[in-house]
Amino acid sequence: MNYISPWYYVFLLGLLVLYYILPRRIRWSVLLAGSLAFLYLVCSKKECLVIGLAAAASYFFGLLIEREGERKKLFLVLGILVSAGPLFLSWFNLLFVTRIFPGGLPLIIPVGLSFYSLQLIAYLADIYKGKIQAQRNPFKHLLFATFFPQIIQGPIPRYDKLEKTLFGGNAFDFEKIFRSGLLILWGFFLKMMIADKAAVYVNTVFADYRSYSGFLILVAGILYSLQLYADFQACTTLSRGAAGLFGVSLGENFDHPYFAVSVQDFWRRWHISLSTWLRDYIYFPLGGSRKGKLRRYINLFATFLVSGIWHGASLKFIFWGLLHAVYQVFGALTRDFRNRVLALLGMAENSLVWTCLRRAGTFFWVMLAWIIFRADSLRAGLGMIYSIFFRWKGRDVVNDAIYRCGLDWKDWNVLVLSLMVLAGASLLQEKLCIRDWILRQHLVIRWAIYLACILSIWIFGTYGFGFNAQDFIYGGF
Repeated sequence: MNYISPWYYVFLLGLLVLYYILPRRIRWSVLLAGSLAFLYLVCSKKECLVIGLAAAASYFFGLLIEREGERKKLFLVLGILVSAGPLFLSWFNLLFVTRIFPGGLPLIIPVGLSFYSLQLIAYLADIYKGKIQAQRNPFKHLLFATFFPQIIQGPIPRYDKLEKTLFGGNAFDFEKIFRSGLLILWGFFLKMMIADKAAVYVNTVFADYRSYSGFLILVAGILYSLQLYADFQACTTLSRGAAGLFGVSLGENFDHPYFAVSVQDFWRRWHISLSTWLRDYIYFPLGGSRKGKLRRYINLFATFLVSGIWHGASLKFIFWGLLHAVYQVFGALTRDFRNRVLALLGMAENSLVWTCLRRAGTFFWVMLAWIIFRADSLRAGLGMIYSIFFRWKGRDVVNDAIYRCGLDWKDWNVLVLSLMVLAGASLLQEKLCIRDWILRQHLVIRWAIYLACILSIWIFGTYGFGFNAQDFIYGGF
């Protein structure tokens, strides 16, 4: 059962009925029961045990950190090591043990390991810093650690932002139900109309990149960048929608990242719950930008090294993370030069032309890094980038080669049209909330929009052309 399975929504509906018929003071217990049931359905018994032990460790160490003033740093370190132990063991296994013993150690790796581990680390660190008080009720803490809409793929919640709506017993609100339903509908659109369509072309080219020209690889790189965004945004949108049905507020995880005008701006907009986690618990504790430029650059490299390792203990992820640090340092070092060029050209920094150029340039550099991220190995990723620059076949631009990579012209029409809808919606969302606009319309217009969206996804989406829905990409991290 996953977030796009029909059975998941049957499960969700049953929980929803129970939640709103019970007294408000115990409604959180329905969410706890639902979260434990969800884990039981998607995890093995051993994986459930690992998650339960991690939650228990963070609960007890949270209390110790709050009570033991002189030794709280020791308990913080121990709490992090124990609560996120499976994550650290998986890194150690992949980085070191597999170099000696093929296959490494037989570890138990639950779904969502990287996400809930960072969640528990943040919980303990915030208690240590005095930002929050430790949760006394072990069952409420277990709910925080296992809340089912976000445990597999985020967003990574902070305790202080989740506590009130998670435990408060929220009142039934028709408007919130419909707003959450629209989020779920948008998540299905992103997943079935864009991510899984693009995946067919992307998987074909990445599986045998040596057989394709630089142009076709460039298209694959662009499509993978869009696929990854649509897929990850779909999952977090479905998570936010499911949580919102119960009145629980999960934070927005994306802010139109491909509208970014620099790589630094990109990381303010991409996977916000992870980027802010890295900022607050890695970059700032290292000193941030407070100790001079050189130290700031070193801290950037350290932070993005952690980001690369978090995504996987593989050389390609480490290279990908460090490449983003290089981008940011290079951007900082060349800022004065760019400003002088702008002055010579008589162009304002916020002009439309310069903004479009910066957005296109940022997307291009981020796309090259995504190729490394997606490739089977670092060598393969670098080989694909080499092909983009030096193995160009002009005839592939004008012939039908692009239709021989898994998608025919009908699929391409649906994909391109869907991408246009995404771009248009993103531009509109910069100025207004589309969900609010829809909910202000007449009942007939609203339901016409709902039915049109549902039918379009049903007919033209992933299942419409016979493809199977792909697993969510970030579910593997």
